[in-house]
Amino acid sequence: MSLLLRALSATAICVALTVGASAEDIQERTIRWGHLNNTDHPVSFGVKKFAEILLAKSGGKMKVREFAASQLGNELQQQSALRGGTQEMLSASTTSLATVVPEFGLVDFPFLFNTTEQADALATGKFGTAMLDTLPSKGLIGLGYWGLGFRNVTNSTRPITKVEDFSGLKLRVIPNPVYLESFSAFKANPVPMAFGELYSALETRTVDGQENPYTVILSNKFYEVQKYVSATNHTFTLNIILVSKAFWDKLSPIEQRLMREAYDESRGYQKEQTRLQTDKALAELQAKGMQYNAIAPEETERMRKAVQPVVDKISANLRPETVKIFNDEVARIRKDVK
Repeated sequence: MSLLLRALSATAICVALTVGASAEDIQERTIRWGHLNNTDHPVSFGVKKFAEILLAKSGGKMKVREFAASQLGNELQQQSALRGGTQEMLSASTTSLATVVPEFGLVDFPFLFNTTEQADALATGKFGTAMLDTLPSKGLIGLGYWGLGFRNVTNSTRPITKVEDFSGLKLRVIPNPVYLESFSAFKANPVPMAFGELYSALETRTVDGQENPYTVILSNKFYEVQKYVSATNHTFTLNIILVSKAFWDKLSPIEQRLMREAYDESRGYQKEQTRLQTDKALAELQAKGMQYNAIAPEETERMRKAVQPVVDKISANLRPETVKIFNDEVARIRKDVK
């Protein structure tokens, strides 16, 4: 780039920052963003894109420092740090947020959707927005959602082709009632366990298998200790991009706007990376020796029916008005979105 172009570019940035805002509206800030995934995961790619956009929009003043691979603790620990104001950002699963707002657990219900587009429609629609609105009273700000892909089962014993194949398998699951009760309904033996302990548990056969998106399976090298990967596609994993409200309240209106814009502009990139990396991960898992199998639609329907009592039971203990919004949205999406 020529010196003239560099000067024009710098001038443009300064003009953009000063339109409707004084210099003190944007402060020098370092934002610590924690998450559980490794740096080769689509979540990390999204964090980097957000950071790049925010840095440019703020004229180099607002910097994001990424802490990947649980460096700042598990999701509950990081969530607590955000609420206490000692950490600025976190990309967290809806599952962990269900400990704060139980209705987030609705998103974990199995076999809600068949496509990424359907899951995305739930996140960006009336239900997803209503759930974000519950967070400020809990000390959190939700900028929006990222999709991590469908969760699938791996194990070292046999392929899963029908509901009966789950019987007796010890499967690590997220410590969450939806997952525990759903896999119990399949007659498996679900074992709640922290993610950081999982590889060792698979290696020592403390558990037979686990369930996660293909990208997580590949990134954490579960192919080294697992033989079968079955396309159960039982739930779609959503992350919520969270900001500490204590930190958010210190930001000027323009800084808050830049944060929201950085999320909005990075969302499409992260979504595309999830799609690309999911396809790539499945191919690599097979290349590394894992035996893959799809599941017939009629068997997926049998699995859906097997867990319906779990869905009914858990729904009955949540706020009826939120459950109604959720059910209405799911029905609409199944009809209108392919």
